[in-house]
Amino acid sequence: MRPFEQIVAEYGPVVLRVCRAVLGPQDAEDAWSETFLAALRAYPDLPADANVEAWLVTIAHRKAVDVTRSNARRPIAVEEVPERPSGTGRPDRWDGDLWRALRELPGRQRSAVAYHYLAGLPYQEIAAITGGSADAARKAASDGIKRLRATYPAATST
Repeated sequence: MRPFEQIVAEYGPVVLRVCRAVLGPQDAEDAWSETFLAALRAYPDLPADANVEAWLVTIAHRKAVDVTRSNARRPIAVEEVPERPSGTGRPDRWDGDLWRALRELPGRQRSAVAYHYLAGLPYQEIAAITGGSADAARKAASDGIKRLRATYPAATST
């Protein structure tokens, strides 16, 4: 079994790309750290023939979901408190961006787009992480990109 430090050095960049793709740049490093802390605890029990990259990406995916759930429960800081509450939980004048557009995608599409187009993972590995087949992951990524092109304003102005 290889030393864990070697695993971190080899797969750390891929895990960070996955975390950034799913969470955005603000929370990615925390999720990356949490991924490798969890992996360090489980590494001694990992079978010798295991796909280490897929294993780490799966852990990163789960940690990213944990961060997303945690963030959903946090209040959002604003410069001025609105006179009346917003129905969305955000200031009425809040202008969304790509991260908002990604969050609006259905879960499977968002994951497939993030893992394939932002993290560079092949569809077979995406299928292993999210469940389903490589064809389903390819279709979800394609549908997600198609929907982003239709809904994200910057995508239509290029």
